[in-house]
Amino acid sequence: QVQLVESGGGLVQAGGSLRLSCVSSMSLFKIYNMGWYRQAPGSQRALVASQPITGSPNYADSVKGRFTISRDNDKNMVYLQMNSLKPEDTAVYYCNAKENGLDFWGQGSQVTVSS
Repeated sequence: QVQLVESGGGLVQAGGSLRLSCVSSMSLFKIYNMGWYRQAPGSQRALVASQPITGSPNYADSVKGRFTISRDNDKNMVYLQMNSLKPEDTAVYYCNAKENGLDFWGQGSQVTVSS
């Protein structure tokens, strides 16, 4: 079992920035892929960004050039730096770990971008 706890959400004006953080109960050296998903009201949960333990990150087209995912394996932390935020980025953001074919989720962190 992997427990994930997010922090860093909140309310921000369009054009602003926020950084989400996620701490894992399991060493990130043991977790193949870490990612961030989001779910807006009335929509399905969708991938925002993911970072495997080796290799390049993957981003949704809608956030490329604005969001950056990073992982600090020594601290068991994953971050999502969000810049140039838009109202359409408003959603609950979930930290995700993929390991041994299983998905583990955090509790979610609300991000609200006002116009």
